[in-house]
Amino acid sequence: MRREVVTVFGGAGFLGRHVVQRLAQEGAVVRVAGRDPERAMFLKPLGDVGHIVPWAADVTNAVTVERALAGASAAVNLVGILFERGRRTFARVHAESAENVARAARAAGVGRLVHVSALGADANSVSSYARSKADGESRVRAAFPWAAILRPSVVFGPEDDFFNRFAAMARFSPVLPVIGAPTFPSFRRSQGGLPFTLDFFGAGGPKLQPVFVGDVADAVMACLKRPDTEGRTFDLAGPRAYSFKEIMTLTLKAAGRRRLLVPLPFWLAELEAMVLQWLPKPLLTPDQVRMLMTDNVAGGTLPGLAALGLAPTPAEAVVPGYLARFRPPTRRSSAAI
Repeated sequence: MRREVVTVFGGAGFLGRHVVQRLAQEGAVVRVAGRDPERAMFLKPLGDVGHIVPWAADVTNAVTVERALAGASAAVNLVGILFERGRRTFARVHAESAENVARAARAAGVGRLVHVSALGADANSVSSYARSKADGESRVRAAFPWAAILRPSVVFGPEDDFFNRFAAMARFSPVLPVIGAPTFPSFRRSQGGLPFTLDFFGAGGPKLQPVFVGDVADAVMACLKRPDTEGRTFDLAGPRAYSFKEIMTLTLKAAGRRRLLVPLPFWLAELEAMVLQWLPKPLLTPDQVRMLMTDNVAGGTLPGLAALGLAPTPAEAVVPGYLARFRPPTRRSSAAI
């Protein structure tokens, strides 16, 4: 890809920085298109002089999108939001803007387009987020039929807002929630001692199949290079599905914290989310709760990482390394050496 111009919308974000770095390593000239070019300045050292160019473009504005794509040979759309604020709604960002990028890419003669959607995108979902992602996929496919569409599960990595968020909560909170646990406990046979014990967590809440950010970035690169990915959709998920309780357990173990896990049924989580959604950066929104009501795992009907020649990275191989910073400080021995 040496000296090819590739426009990356949302390149200054969590996934974007990994994609931009890989493109720069391949020798591409990368336009990092976003509303605030200053946010992308930290990426410039990842490539040779002049290879990473912060570029002012708002995906909701078709004119700026067209300018960002002029002369580009490939484009990647990574733009997405997890909650709505004002005019930045799911429909506008995930659907209308995705169409803007796809239409402009076709008009500009861009050869390759990779559109990053989300695992669980579903036109019939109870979640507005999932419906908007499905709408975006349909619009992209209509405007740029040979686009490659990637649908990652929850993405984890050193800068994520998933494991890091729960580990940060564990620093100060004596409890962590298991969202989606049953409202009432049930009895189950005990392995020893009493014949029956109370089970407060049932199946452990919804199942998630987190995927490593490096694997998703590698998948983007594969789609930019391989002709056999044109017009196809890929589900990107890790090697294992975890219940929400298992996610909390893994987080606590990696962060070296002992905390009480408490069941948080969906109805109660939604009530809490009605308040938390108004925080500047919401901890939880009602739509996110509704999204959790459906397991976020690969269905097996679409190709995945293996079809791109990639082996998924286990969370256990990566998460403990970057959550180590949340571990309690160890007391140095005062004994004389």
